[in-house]
Amino acid sequence: MARRSTPTSSINANLKKDRKSTQRERLLAGMTATASRDGYARANVSAVIAHAGVSRPTFYDYFTDKDECFLAALIDAQEQLLIDIEAAVEDQAPQQATQAAIAALLRFAVSRPTMARLLSTVAMAGGPRALDARDQGIADIEQIIERAYRQLPREDAIPDISSRMLIGAVQRLLSSRLRRGESGLAGMLDDLIRWINSYEQPAGEHRWRSMEPAPAPAHSPVLPPLLAPTPLPPGRPRLSREEVAANHRQRILFAAVTAFASKGYAAATIAEITKLAGVDSRAFYRLFRDKEDMFMALHELHFQHVMALTASAFFTGESWPERTWEAARTFAQYMEENHTLTRVTFIEGPAGGPISVQRFDDYLAAFTVFLQEGYRYEPQGDPPSKLALEAIAATNFEIVYHQARQSAKPRISGLLPHVTHLTLAPFLGPVAANRFIDEKLRVSY
Repeated sequence: MARRSTPTSSINANLKKDRKSTQRERLLAGMTATASRDGYARANVSAVIAHAGVSRPTFYDYFTDKDECFLAALIDAQEQLLIDIEAAVEDQAPQQATQAAIAALLRFAVSRPTMARLLSTVAMAGGPRALDARDQGIADIEQIIERAYRQLPREDAIPDISSRMLIGAVQRLLSSRLRRGESGLAGMLDDLIRWINSYEQPAGEHRWRSMEPAPAPAHSPVLPPLLAPTPLPPGRPRLSREEVAANHRQRILFAAVTAFASKGYAAATIAEITKLAGVDSRAFYRLFRDKEDMFMALHELHFQHVMALTASAFFTGESWPERTWEAARTFAQYMEENHTLTRVTFIEGPAGGPISVQRFDDYLAAFTVFLQEGYRYEPQGDPPSKLALEAIAATNFEIVYHQARQSAKPRISGLLPHVTHLTLAPFLGPVAANRFIDEKLRVSY
């Protein structure tokens, strides 16, 4: 019997389908490479098509604009990471699900650093839809881990810490190292695994994997508000030039908070900010070079104030665990009371450019100073590494970010016990940390 030949039309249709698939993949690769190298703001369509080797009309055959292409590239990278993590978790005992996921995440960063930069760094600057995709990717990893844990009996020991917050924190740690082009990312694994293991408790005794806020504790006594200055009276002010400049500067910064919270960093204009502040553009440019320079000043205002308040509260405690509780309580309540500023700095911060992102990393490192005294305590195992201190701070920042994204008025104070356990357990052990928290809960509510 003669073999039936494939119609020419079917062959041509398959070739056309394959070509379209290849073109789309090249465009996604071009966006991934361009955005990872230049950042979200500078990753324009021209750079993407140049990298992909296709025409501009071809780009618009697949995507309506840069944002749609960026989102598609981000989702594609997340899907590849999820495949790796799911395989790694399935290959290990269920008790090791978190550790296996972290190991897979680090291997992904080593083998595909361009995609890893897209996921850990560039996505944070890509606007609300990119942040939604970033957060959903982390939630998907959490589901893989939790699915493994559901197989376990209650007496098996696993980390009593939110998998979602932990994965987000490791993404933050990778972000800073990938931006600096550091090698040896795989060398982070041992320190991170040892840190994660320090939270292990029998599953039936877990208290902190759920991030549901409890009632807020009593108000911290060292919490002066951060307020915008009042406008100057009409006419010639009876103030020095320096005092007038300081007033204008603060009003511009607080007006920027309102504008960024309403429209986002990228969309808000200097004209809108100065109008809200009640000053003219000449006053703006006497104080700041541009919008990015002003955003840096806003970062400084926020974090210098919160650092001063946190340090002041820290030194009111009699012991390091007491000091940790007081510092965390003040930090959380400040973030709640200044919720608009919190949302702007923690959510819009990466959109301010590379200097803004680096400044945020510097603040994260600065908060590890409150953890150093923990080394005076005798831990159950080896003392936490320097990387573990960064991981604790990064997890706390991820908690604030997560709460700020969930609600216009985040309930961070209700997570004070979670934050305290996160901080103390690697030094004191989870049993002693829980005993301390229970005593504080008994007297603080």
